[in-house]
Amino acid sequence: MKVVIKNIVIFLLALSPMISFGQAESMDQNIDEIVIQENRLQTPFKESSRSIQIIRRDQIEQAAAKDIAELLQLVAGVDVRQRGVHGGQSDVGIRGGTFEQTLILVNGIKLTDPQTGHHNMNIPVNINVIERIEILKGPAARIYGQNGFSGAINIITKKPEKNELSFGVQYGEHNTLGLSLTESITTDKSSHILSLNRNTSDGYQYNTDYKVENILYQGNIQTGANELTLSIGHSWRNLGANAFYSSNFLDQYEEITTTLASIQYKFEAAGWYVTPRFSYRKNQDDFVLFRDNPEIYQNIHKSDNFLAELNARKINKWGTLGIGGEFNKILMESTNLGDREREVVSLFVEQRFHLLDDKLDLTPGVSFSSYSDFDNRLFPGLDVGYAISSDWKAFFNYGITYRVPSYTDRFYEDPVNLGNPDLEPEEASTYEIGTSYSKDGLLVQASYFYRDGTDLIDWVRESDTLQWQPVNIGEIQTHGFELNGSYRFKESLPIDQLSFGYAKIMVEQDQVDAPFSRYALEHLNNQLTLGFQWSLQNFRHSVNFRYLDRVNLEDYSVVDSKFRYLTGWGELNLSVNNVFDVAYRETNLVDMPGRWIYGGFRYDLKY
Repeated sequence: MKVVIKNIVIFLLALSPMISFGQAESMDQNIDEIVIQENRLQTPFKESSRSIQIIRRDQIEQAAAKDIAELLQLVAGVDVRQRGVHGGQSDVGIRGGTFEQTLILVNGIKLTDPQTGHHNMNIPVNINVIERIEILKGPAARIYGQNGFSGAINIITKKPEKNELSFGVQYGEHNTLGLSLTESITTDKSSHILSLNRNTSDGYQYNTDYKVENILYQGNIQTGANELTLSIGHSWRNLGANAFYSSNFLDQYEEITTTLASIQYKFEAAGWYVTPRFSYRKNQDDFVLFRDNPEIYQNIHKSDNFLAELNARKINKWGTLGIGGEFNKILMESTNLGDREREVVSLFVEQRFHLLDDKLDLTPGVSFSSYSDFDNRLFPGLDVGYAISSDWKAFFNYGITYRVPSYTDRFYEDPVNLGNPDLEPEEASTYEIGTSYSKDGLLVQASYFYRDGTDLIDWVRESDTLQWQPVNIGEIQTHGFELNGSYRFKESLPIDQLSFGYAKIMVEQDQVDAPFSRYALEHLNNQLTLGFQWSLQNFRHSVNFRYLDRVNLEDYSVVDSKFRYLTGWGELNLSVNNVFDVAYRETNLVDMPGRWIYGGFRYDLKY
């Protein structure tokens, strides 16, 4: 704890000389005006009766982050555990949940991977084309369906408003090289964006080199009041996987390719706002235990995920009614897991009521899912909000959540791991009560949550010489509280923004008859985040601090910093990750890198 206090003091001292001068940058859209992009109901952020946090575009530009996972580290209550840095491989949990229990979406499209949740963050999206990230904490099954167990993260991409060509280069330690190219084209009735990026490095230690490449096209075409959206993206990840899955094998290597495509059409008919959507996700994972001798041990997993959705909403005299349905077809071919197949049919209905002169809102809803290989499930939920004033709101929500085990959980087998085909799905009842206040640039959110989980799944083993095996470890009660806030200063003041977040998570569990746990019992205990942004004419500087205290791992504090100089043609930038060169681990196997410095430029051509 002394190390934490010391680093906070250093953080504050580093800021003190900066507060005496500067001029704030013009900020993006006010957060109160943002409409949360759920698949049916469209609720303004200020009217939401759930814990939702948003990473805005200006925060993305100012963060010392090369990928989405590093952006999520700025949010208290979100636990990011990286193996491969800078977009390689990362696991994301929310409020003590595991990476398997967090639903990842891009523009509302679910990215659930049937092989393993380790691939949920294989997202073919460069952070340069992200408009914002919406983080919904708590049960998300009623809104998005199964696997939104502890929360959901929805990545919203940009819709360009002007013609622009943007080119960026970054270079740094460990022979880090980043290249990005984004073309934006707009007409009176359409907008198109094409993004390409490539990040490579020799790695910060033996066999940690990486090459990550993404390409994304998105087009929006207006036909009167209706809109057609097309999107296709592809990513390649080649990763030196030192100790990714076992500390006994340092020469592991992994190549992953992911394709995500979708088409949707929004139209209005008889007072209904209707959105049919078809999406397809393909993921191929090629893993070898010995990089230079792949014939010794190799796994190849291929999954195809087809999803057809129809969502609609209609304003009525009580508020807004939302209905929807979807059909999900999953196919898996694997040298280790075998050939697998699953079909899921889901139905949704929810009604938002406005009562007491719009001071009180109630949103009951339910989703139903029918599985070809598990029992049918019903996910009820309820959101309640009361506006104490125009700026201050109290809320309560409740929901049932559910997660079916992945194919890796059930069927994987190697010298270190052994799957369990008899696993039962996880289930939980989740409750939350909280309050939010938003006025004149100040935003404060506070909440207490409780999740009663049954049949939760974890990989355990009796000794360090035996195989890891997943089991339904029984009941786990997870509860805690969060406090998050930010203040965006007026343009006449030197400071742009201050932000903070704190999460306290406590877990009570049945006695687990296994001394070693890999995921579910290694949750966060305490998490603190602090952020500071200031500016002087064309110069911008941000500092972000995070402290994490996990069960069974050493706690640590990390400070990141980014400098930007804005020009008429773009910007110059310099990022310093892990400023104080702290040694730490986010998982029990992989050492994270020390101080990492890289910088470059971005050139914008408007036409």
